[in-house]
Amino acid sequence: MNLAGHSEAMAPRGLELTPFRGLRYDPDRVGSLAAVTSPPYDVVVRPDGLHHLEAADPHNIVRLILPQAATPTERNAQAADTLRRWLAEGVLTADAEPGLYVYEQHDGAGLLQRGVIGALRVSDPSECVVLPHEDVMPHVVADRAALMRATQANLEPLLLTYRGNGSATDTSAVIERIATLPPVLSTTTEDGFHHRLWAVTDPADVAGIQSDLARHQALIADGHHRWATYRRLRAEHASPSPWDYGLVLLVDTARYPLRVRAIHRLLHGLPVPDALAALDGRFRVRRLDTTLTEALTALGDATVDGNAFLLAGDGAFHLIDRPDPALLARTVPADRPEAWRSLDATVLHATLLDHVWGIPEDSPAHIAYIHDAAATVAKAEHDGGTAVLMHPVREEVVRDLARQGVTMPRKSTSFGPKPASGLVLRALDH
Repeated sequence: MNLAGHSEAMAPRGLELTPFRGLRYDPDRVGSLAAVTSPPYDVVVRPDGLHHLEAADPHNIVRLILPQAATPTERNAQAADTLRRWLAEGVLTADAEPGLYVYEQHDGAGLLQRGVIGALRVSDPSECVVLPHEDVMPHVVADRAALMRATQANLEPLLLTYRGNGSATDTSAVIERIATLPPVLSTTTEDGFHHRLWAVTDPADVAGIQSDLARHQALIADGHHRWATYRRLRAEHASPSPWDYGLVLLVDTARYPLRVRAIHRLLHGLPVPDALAALDGRFRVRRLDTTLTEALTALGDATVDGNAFLLAGDGAFHLIDRPDPALLARTVPADRPEAWRSLDATVLHATLLDHVWGIPEDSPAHIAYIHDAAATVAKAEHDGGTAVLMHPVREEVVRDLARQGVTMPRKSTSFGPKPASGLVLRALDH
């Protein structure tokens, strides 16, 4: 298997990207395009971030991707009613003709990312076309599937990467030329990122992108649960149907390398003193009375020599490293490659959560996954829990494990920048 994109023999169908009539906000019906966007559903810090987004504009996309009601059934019905109302009122309108979409993000400080958004054929794992690198949580897949069934829509694109060859005829060449034209959408979100979107409707451009991508396979960078949801929903509907496809953003990382960051853990109901006491004789523990930035630097230095984590929530940082080798031998499964067995996420889940602290990783009542380190620490301090801060995995490790068909522990990585939700949606009945 070859993640560089030259895998015609092993994945003959390759990536099949299809134009669609995008649903987009009418700028005249909302306060601003920036005010109706949101980070992906699993990046929104709840409840603070959720409330902030809801207050930004009554039409913020978070009301569709994270509807609020007493029960899951009521939440999904509310999202479906909201979407129908916005369509009827013209808040969201479908583009006149099907197309692909070139999407650009830049932060004004040197980071630039461009890719193409389209409806991608949902392939089977055996086809080796779309490669996951993380496990998924069944209850999250069930939740996303119920929301998509209710709304009959793909509400936000997941992020896939592939490796282009840089030739003048590949997708990147079309993207770069389109990006010189006036966009159909341009906005700057409050995180400082500038977003631009172009519709690609010229048949020759669409055909060129499709032909090029058909020679590639992709790695899921962000959206494992949504991809698993696409696969579940495709299986529920007789083919051919709109459910054979799912909304994605494809980025050529040969041209636009993504950032890889860690996803941190918040352990509810486990005070820091109790977490530290359980580590006695099992890990080395050092208290750091320093800033978050300095503590994360110390964490990065410690991971050079082995597994290391930062615990926080009591006003200080505690660097834990040098796990007892005998403890690892007893708790980490031996039937996986060494690269997997030595991952910090593996040791966290197999050794610390399962064995030392006895915390079920599938229970939202016991553990939350948060992308921002400062937010994780703040919530731990507020709630009396324990923040577990992680160091990011190197991208080459992720790709190597994906090549071997080995999935990493769930929520091991955060690739970015992630596409903003709310810029273009896909309705399955348009």
